[in-house]
Amino acid sequence: MKKIIISCFVLLSFSCLNAQTTQSGNGASLSDDKVFTIVQQKPEFPGDVGKWLGDNIVYPQDAIKNNIQGTVYIQFIVEHDGSVSNVKLMRGIPGGSSLDNEALRVISSMPNWTPGMQNGHTVRVSYMLPIHFKLNDTAPAPAKQ
Repeated sequence: MKKIIISCFVLLSFSCLNAQTTQSGNGASLSDDKVFTIVQQKPEFPGDVGKWLGDNIVYPQDAIKNNIQGTVYIQFIVEHDGSVSNVKLMRGIPGGSSLDNEALRVISSMPNWTPGMQNGHTVRVSYMLPIHFKLNDTAPAPAKQ
């Protein structure tokens, strides 16, 4: 059953990650600073996030020249107002720092999301988004005999 659940998260192309809590001196949680990983209503991207990424990512020329491909994992927070903050590289592509940087650039430039909600209030939500960099195979197909 665990494999099925994990596969579903991968198919969604993004998932929540890493809760963080900030506490005041008296031990009370500061709800404005708390970062949720699971919420009653998840933040929503305005439209198709995959299409938006495809339209806005520019494949770096050095990565094309060196045939570098792979998946970059970016973590970020969707804030109370829907803006994206705290964009971090969680796992990059070996030898593909230009792809890592492009993923960071494009996530940082995302439009505002509809913020996540918990108990009727907007909250900060942590997300991890895999970005797949794949070059088209331009080699001609072998002739069939």
